[in-house]
Amino acid sequence: MQSLRKTTTWMIPSGMRIARMSAGEMGSGAGKGGGGGGSIREAGGSFGKMEVAHEEEYFYKQRQEQLAKLKQKAINQEDFHSESIKHHEEAIARHKKAIEQLKK
Repeated sequence: MQSLRKTTTWMIPSGMRIARMSAGEMGSGAGKGGGGGGSIREAGGSFGKMEVAHEEEYFYKQRQEQLAKLKQKAINQEDFHSESIKHHEEAIARHKKAIEQLKK
């Protein structure tokens, strides 16, 4: 059970983790819940706080990368659809011209 708890703690978003560890400041030592997130964080002190800071930085950078990829995907989709609209409008113009020539 202990190994399962350790593997799932890193998946919890940082906002939820702060709410759950309300017993004290993050990185200040093991809380009431039993699992503290590793030996460095359980020991507390400067290294525990530094570990929390590194972890938060990692997740912040990961979220920024995800947002950048999402933004680029949206831009690519917009470009694709704009090009599709342009091709369809050109096809409509060709077909209208062909219909006009058939009417003559």
